[in-house]
Amino acid sequence: MKEEVKKVIQDIRPSLQADGGDVELVDVTDDGIVQVKLLGACHGCPMSQMTLKLGIEKHLQKIVPGVKSVVSVQ
Repeated sequence: MKEEVKKVIQDIRPSLQADGGDVELVDVTDDGIVQVKLLGACHGCPMSQMTLKLGIEKHLQKIVPGVKSVVSVQ
């Protein structure tokens, strides 16, 4: 599952980078929790939780079976 998640995150990155942000995959747990690090303008942005849940998480759940949640780690 981790390789699938990596591919999807690579597809998402250009849209975040266009706004000065970025995302880095940290880990995918055995129970389907994807851990990412938000970088650049995304780090500390008041809208970052919406980007995380409504953007990254929804997109991953649609494409990669088994993804339960996406969380931001430092």
